[in-house]
Amino acid sequence: MNTWLRPFTRYPHAVIRLVCFPHAGGAASAYRSWVPYLPTTVDLVAVQYPGREDRFGEPFPADLSDLADQAAEAVRTLADRPTVLFGHSMGGAVAHEVAKRLAGVRPVAHLVVSGRQPPAHHRAGQVHRADSEGLRAELLRLSAANRPLVDNPALLDVMTPAIRADYRLVETYRAVPSTVLRCPVTVFLGEEDRELTEAEAGDWRTETTGAFAVRRFPGDHFYLVPHRARVVAALLAAVLPQPSTP
Repeated sequence: MNTWLRPFTRYPHAVIRLVCFPHAGGAASAYRSWVPYLPTTVDLVAVQYPGREDRFGEPFPADLSDLADQAAEAVRTLADRPTVLFGHSMGGAVAHEVAKRLAGVRPVAHLVVSGRQPPAHHRAGQVHRADSEGLRAELLRLSAANRPLVDNPALLDVMTPAIRADYRLVETYRAVPSTVLRCPVTVFLGEEDRELTEAEAGDWRTETTGAFAVRRFPGDHFYLVPHRARVVAALLAAVLPQPSTP
C-alpha cells in the first residue's frame, strides 16, 4: 500500500474493497474492530490522515480539499476490484470529495456517508479555536462515548492537535458545486444525533443520480460504536451484490 492506506485484510477472493475514512481526531485504527464482522469477500482498508498514530509529527493538510486530493490519489491505486467508500462524520465529507475526484477516472462502486450533513447543509463553526474546556465540552456534546478520552488528560493532550486540525478542516470546508455522482449513495445516521437530522440526511440524494437510501440506528453521533455489528451488517447489505431470485 502507501503512506495513506492501512490494509486490515488481504483476501485473495474478495469481490469488493471497503475503504473507510475516520472522523475528526480519529485514525485508521478505529476500523480495525470491524474485521471480525466482515466476510472474506470484503477487503478492509482504512485511510490514515497525517498527524496521528504512525504518521504522528507529519504536517496536517492545508484544508479539506488538500486532504481529499491526496487521499484520492492513494485510493486510485486500488484498481484490482470495485471500491466502496465509507466515511463517518468528517470522514463522510472526505469520502464524498474523494468519490467526486475519482468519478471521471475510476468511479467508486458505492458511497456510504455516516453522521455528516450534505454540502447544502454545511455548518461552519469555531470549535478549532476553542480553549481546552470548550473542546472538552464539544466532545461530550457529540457523544458520551468520548467520556473516556475527556477523562484522560494525558491522552487528550496527545490527541488535541489532531482534533483541532481536523475541526479546522471541516469547519472551514466549502464544497464547490461540481460533480454529481452516478454511484449509489447510502446515508447512515443515529436517531439521537444532533449533527444530522433525518431531513438533512435525505438531501444527500441531490449528490447522485444513482440509487439512494437512508438507514437509521439507535444512538447519538457515535452510534456506530455500541452497534458495530449491526452497522457493518447494514453496510454489507447495502453494498454487496445480492443473489438473483429464480
